[in-house]
Amino acid sequence: TYKKLVKASTNTEVVLFGEYHNNSVSHWLELELTKDIAEKKPVVLGAEMIEADNQKQLDQYLKGEINQKQLDSTARLWSNHKTDYKPLVDFAKDNNRQFVATNIPRRYASMVSKKGFEAIETLSAEEKSWIAPLPIPYDAELPGYVEMMKMMGEHASPNMPKAQAIKDATMAYFIEKNRKENTVFIHYNGTYHSDNYEGINWYLKKQNPNIQIITIATVEQKDVSKLEKEYYNKADFILV
Repeated sequence: TYKKLVKASTNTEVVLFGEYHNNSVSHWLELELTKDIAEKKPVVLGAEMIEADNQKQLDQYLKGEINQKQLDSTARLWSNHKTDYKPLVDFAKDNNRQFVATNIPRRYASMVSKKGFEAIETLSAEEKSWIAPLPIPYDAELPGYVEMMKMMGEHASPNMPKAQAIKDATMAYFIEKNRKENTVFIHYNGTYHSDNYEGINWYLKKQNPNIQIITIATVEQKDVSKLEKEYYNKADFILV
């Protein structure tokens, strides 16, 4: 039940909210859940949808130093930011809460996808500050990464899952770095980044084995009344 979800999310340290980026129901529920957790406990928010090198612009917006139009022109926002993620950012702004841009800048993930982790060794110290500290642990045998290689078929290169991993590692790094005592860090990410307790979850546990995490996965089905078998155990809570 939703009540159970709120209770569990309030009694944990991190909530990984796995969404489908094009599913408005998950976006609506992200906001509802965030409001309900925030009524019971202090929160810090963070999202895959804003990249770490745009933190400065995001902070300026949160403080009211720039408006939405200026944020649009200075930060790389997703095309559905206004409808789907702006309400979450505005919740943080109106309630004086921190909002963390957790994702690696896309251009660096793209470098890893083409040339592997070595490609980012060449970056400047400032550029590296927007990425999880190198070298990052990496397990090519994690089912999510194996599945990704299968989905890519003949276009697959061993560096593709590494690009996914550097995103997961960077998001986990910024979550851990910005967590506070007796506070819930609510993180919004594509469900693939935290499904089956892998991805961000795996990297958070690597940094801190005792961290308490609640994962939420999103799935879409023709019939929403009964969960299909292939989705069993995908997360602590599954939104159908």
